[in-house]
Amino acid sequence: MEVAAGALPTVNPAQCRPLSANFAAVSALGFSPSAGRKSSLARARTWLIRASLAVEQQAETKAAVIRIGTRGSPLALAQAYETRDKLIGSHPQLAETGAIQIVVIKTTGDKILTQPLADIGGKGLFTKEIDDALLNSDIDIAVHSMKDVPTYLPQNTIIPCNLPREDVRDAFICLTAASLADLPPGSTVGTASLRRKSQLLNRYPSLQVQENFRGNVQTRLKKLNEGVVQATLLALAGLKRLNMTENVTSILSIDDMLPAVAQGAIGIACRSDDEKMATYLASLNHEDTRLAVACERAFLEKLDGSCRTPIAGYACRDEDGNCLFRGLVASPDGIKVLETSRRGPYAFDDMVKMGRDAGEELLSLAGPNFFDR
Repeated sequence: MEVAAGALPTVNPAQCRPLSANFAAVSALGFSPSAGRKSSLARARTWLIRASLAVEQQAETKAAVIRIGTRGSPLALAQAYETRDKLIGSHPQLAETGAIQIVVIKTTGDKILTQPLADIGGKGLFTKEIDDALLNSDIDIAVHSMKDVPTYLPQNTIIPCNLPREDVRDAFICLTAASLADLPPGSTVGTASLRRKSQLLNRYPSLQVQENFRGNVQTRLKKLNEGVVQATLLALAGLKRLNMTENVTSILSIDDMLPAVAQGAIGIACRSDDEKMATYLASLNHEDTRLAVACERAFLEKLDGSCRTPIAGYACRDEDGNCLFRGLVASPDGIKVLETSRRGPYAFDDMVKMGRDAGEELLSLAGPNFFDR
């Protein structure tokens, strides 16, 4: 773990004892009170200042009100800092230096980049170590991309807050073509997402897909520029949060590429027994996003989706203020795609029921061995 460095505290000379009062201790550390006295005094003063700084820095660390746990990728850090800024906006007392700290935690998904996610454990690869730190009280809250969060939360944790959702659509990025339809047959598109792969091949069977096209946004764009692939697809939400939308060639519509469950949503977790943190987070919660995510995750839970399962789901308000949910499952090769939709009141119980019903319908339509294609 690493804690993001805070500003160096200043030393108030009035809070330090006179040098003479500390001299015995200094002598015990090897400073001579006779020969080279000026040099010894200078070294002693330096030691005292450093010791005072260390004490103040330690006090500042202990005084942290909220320690935010996050992955260390640029996007994850952007989401953590967005959370920090919203906390300060709602609770001005947290603006004090050191009141909020960012704790970077490396997850299994960050450590292993040479294998497909499904081969190294699937869901939870980007959250487990952070959740462990939360349960061990090494951090106070955890900031997650909701699409990475398994449908079953670790025991004794809750997610009482979803920040306002970003744009859920996927972005097409290419140096030579304006859209997927403009790519020449045989062109290779890089993606680590089976959801994207299956929908892509269903609509454009003449294209090739390079699987395990993993890494953060910057890494994937670098591979694209090096000609490893001719195009790639990335979540528009991440590009917006990183202020990197200048890289977008075109944006895919929801009809062309249904998004991942909870795409564009940030969830903030805390321990279920930490009422103080739950109260802080409740003040940031965006209820429309929370309900939409609950609907989509109910759909995913019913399908028991994993990283080996191409699943997409999206809930939103329609023009009448009701919930419109669309769900999709596909064979990995994209040959068969099953879709359904639901419409009903924009309320928690109704939306969770819609998600579950949609999942049950697609399970019955898919039948056994559907995902083995």
